[in-house]
Amino acid sequence: MTEQADAVHDPASPPAPRRRVGATTRKVLLGLAAVVLLGVLWFVFNLWQVHRVGRSDQARPVDAIVVMGAAQYDGRPSPQLAARLDHVVDLWDQGRAPMVITTGGNQPGDRFTEAEASARYLEDRGVPAEAIRQVGGATSYDSLVAAADVLEGEGLDRVLLVSDPYHSLRIRLIAEEQGLTAYVSPTRTSPVHGGTAFWREVKEAAGVSVGRIIGFDRLLDLTG
Repeated sequence: MTEQADAVHDPASPPAPRRRVGATTRKVLLGLAAVVLLGVLWFVFNLWQVHRVGRSDQARPVDAIVVMGAAQYDGRPSPQLAARLDHVVDLWDQGRAPMVITTGGNQPGDRFTEAEASARYLEDRGVPAEAIRQVGGATSYDSLVAAADVLEGEGLDRVLLVSDPYHSLRIRLIAEEQGLTAYVSPTRTSPVHGGTAFWREVKEAAGVSVGRIIGFDRLLDLTG
């Protein structure tokens, strides 16, 4: 009886099943921690890139300037859209491109699309109507697909993208996904700044983090 009791209570011989369960649990937890850490690092990397690209200006001679749409009010660009368009006028005056593509659709009940309001604004400031192409699109992705189709039809592929700083990396990546050689020249006069701009950078970084892995077309399918 004594030998049997000693064998049962021998601290050097813990039950094998309990040891295996503990080792497996540790491996799972370490694996999960590694995945979470990699995810955080990937997000931080993309957040840094969103911020860095937004602070850059890659203005150079290209085939076309593509300006991303934003809200318009019965044909009058919102302050955010006007800031983008004013920058396009500056780029046009510098002779950066012979063509401007305005983008964006409209909301139910609107008489004008964002692309139409943008084109009229640019014409009023000296950009010839014959140099402007208009394309619709409910999202940035749709607008850039439409712009790429126009450019492909004319045998062109070098573009300078104009939008807000926080938006610049994502639209460049989408344009490149469409086979365009894309550069960015963000507006510096946007009314979106400070904490609002940083929060939008965070959201853009989340989208870029996923889009770079699964593709921006699939990201649009998932997010709508």
